[in-house]
Parts: sequence; C-alpha cells; structure tokens
Amino acid sequence: MAVDKKKRRRADDSSDSDTDGSKSLPHQKRLKADSLILSTLKTLAENTPSTSASKTLTLADLSLSATCREVADLSLSSVQSSIESLILSLAHSILSGRGFAFSVPSRSAANQLYVPELDRIVLKDKTSLRPYASVATVRKTTITTRILQLIHQLCMKNIHVTKRDLFYTDVKLFQDQTQSDTVLDDVSCILGCTRSSLNVIAAEKGVVVGRLIFSDNGDLIDCTKMGMGGKAIPPNIDRVGDMQSDALFILLVEKDAAYMRLAEDRFYNRFPCIIVTAKGQPDVATRLFLRKMKMELKLPVLALVDSDPYGLKILSVYGCGSKNMSYDSANLTTPDIKWLGVRPSDLDKYNIPEQCRLPMTEQDIKTGKDMLEEDFVKKNPGWVEELTLMVKTKQKAEIQALSSFGFQYLSEVYLPLKLQQKDWL
Repeated sequence: MAVDKKKRRRADDSSDSDTDGSKSLPHQKRLKADSLILSTLKTLAENTPSTSASKTLTLADLSLSATCREVADLSLSSVQSSIESLILSLAHSILSGRGFAFSVPSRSAANQLYVPELDRIVLKDKTSLRPYASVATVRKTTITTRILQLIHQLCMKNIHVTKRDLFYTDVKLFQDQTQSDTVLDDVSCILGCTRSSLNVIAAEKGVVVGRLIFSDNGDLIDCTKMGMGGKAIPPNIDRVGDMQSDALFILLVEKDAAYMRLAEDRFYNRFPCIIVTAKGQPDVATRLFLRKMKMELKLPVLALVDSDPYGLKILSVYGCGSKNMSYDSANLTTPDIKWLGVRPSDLDKYNIPEQCRLPMTEQDIKTGKDMLEEDFVKKNPGWVEELTLMVKTKQKAEIQALSSFGFQYLSEVYLPLKLQQKDWL
C-alpha cells in the first residue's frame, strides 16, 4: 500500500498539472511571457539582412566553369517581337529546303547545377533539336508551334489566360494538360522570358492572412480582415504593389489544415506575422508572392512543414528552386528560409505519441536518401542531421500529429516555444 502511494506521488510530481489542479498542455510550463518571445523575434527581424544594404549576387557576378542560362521579365512587345523573329527564321529555313526545328534548352536533371554562392538551382546551357521532320518529335514540334501562336495572340490582345484556358484551345492536339504545360515552360526557355511574361497564369491556389496590407490591381487589401480563409494570392504578380506590414516574420506553412488552425486562432495577433500557404506543392504565384514579401518587407521567413522527405522537398523548392523551373530560379526563389518545424528531432523532443507517427515507406526512405545526396542539403549540416535521423528511425509525422495534445497545441505551445528557443535551422 505504501509502495502504491509512492508511485502515485511520483506520477503526480511529474504530471503537467498546475498548482490549482487544472491540467496544462505538455511543455506549456516552459513558455515565458509573450513579451520576451516578441523581443527575440524583434532581434531576428533586425538582424535580417537588407537586400539594399549589399548588392544581390547574380549569375553574371560569378565565374562558373559551366555556362548557365537565365530568363528575364520581358514586356509584351518584346515577347511578341521575339516570337515573330523566331517564326521568320523558321520560315527562311523551310524556304531554303532545310525544313524546320526548334532549339530547345534541356531541362533534364543532367542539365541542372546547384550554385552554392546563390543557394539555388540554375539551368546549364545544353540544348536539343526538336525537328518537325522526325516521327519522334513531330507532335511535340506541332504543339510548340501552336503554343507560340497562342502566346502571340495574347500579346496582341494584351490579356491573361490560365493554363487550363490554354489547354482547352486545342484539346485534340494537346490531349493532356501536362503536355501543354510542359511545352509552355519550353517556350519560356526558347524566348528567354519568365512564364509570367507570356501572360499565362495558373488558377488561384495560395492564400495569405495576417499583418499585411497590399494593393491588388488598385484595390487596397488588409489581410487581417479577410476572415479565416484569408486572401487568395493573385495569380498575376504584376497586380500586386504597395506592400506594408508591421509583422516581425513571415510564417510559411505547407498544409491548408495547419494554416486554418493558425488563422482561426489569430496567431498573427499574438505574434505579429504574415501566414502564407500554397496548400501543398508550391505554385508559381505563391513563390513569386513570397519572394516579393521577403524582398520588399525585409522580413525573415520561417517554414512549418511535415516531418517527412516531401516536406523538406517543398521547403527546398521555395528556397533553392525546382529542377523543372530552374531556368527562372532567380525570380522564384526566396533566400534564407529557416526550417522551424516539424523536424524529425521534434518527435521525441515533444513526445509525439507513437500512434501519431507513421512508418516510412520504401519510397519515402529512398527519397530521403536521395535528398541527402543533393548539394543544397549538404550545404546545411542541420538539414543533413535531421534528414539522417529521419532515415535512421524510419518514422515520419504530419503537422497534425501535434493535435494529439489538443487542437490548439500548435498555436498555443509548439510554435511559441519554438520561437522562444530560436529553434530553427
């Protein structure tokens, strides 16, 4: 009986119950006053380098052994002129009896290069011919010609269309939207312009909420008054201007569910911030918008992603660029994003229950090992350590695993404690 009492007393001593008997959330007692956490965030914001203070490095500033190509923002008249010059040269080729072919920059993995000085992936200068007089490439050459024709029409009319609109102009030829989307990127490379310069946009996907005011096509938008759903990120970045904010940081969230939780709890009022998500895979509009916020507002960016290889992959797309669109990485990447969570080491640190951890599949493990071989991962020892731990334990977890302690644990304990401890990589 005495032994039972001792056991009970020890259990009571180690519990998270407050002195008044009410049960607190795990690790909640470690939280300091919000004012102290805000002081930490102010220091982080003040120490974020300003792009105006030092000249931003570009490819032209580096003496790389490999020749690389990058695209630029071009005016509609420039895009129109480039298309007309290209078609004129093809017509000359046909009239001289040589037929015609497009010289298309290769976007294969072998033609990608990670540049540590820029901390992003760029496209090397290898090209391949896409001749019309070849059974293997005739269809893709036809699609390329059709896309060029449609882009020329957009330039003439000065209008924007979605990628879906573009696909439906010739469904029988394109057959599948992935084919028209792929050739659209090829056309950007051929013309040497950003995809935005082609006046083709993706459907609205990303959303933003919090301490941000900006103009959208002349309308003033206050993102603290957009409700729980937030403001849809405009697909055309040219519409966005006059950004103003009193935020101390930008919180980049992978999942819509975590974003909704933070928005409903108005986390941005407790800790002044801007919360943004692309609801999964980063789209071009969200990547452009995030970069614009970072560059104009000079704020640090902290990322909240799932603790799995794909969460880190998504983070790397925002920070270093995607291999698919490496030709435009200068405009699409946001430098110096810090990995706040959920990290593999957090699973034990925050005592995530076993039933909320998922076993990694063989494909997950392979993806994790492949990422360990990537130069942009090797550059960051903290990333290597976390990814190695993930592959070793063969465990992954979603942000929602934190809900096992309560639906508001993410906003009330986990994130405040992370910020307090400066626990980011």
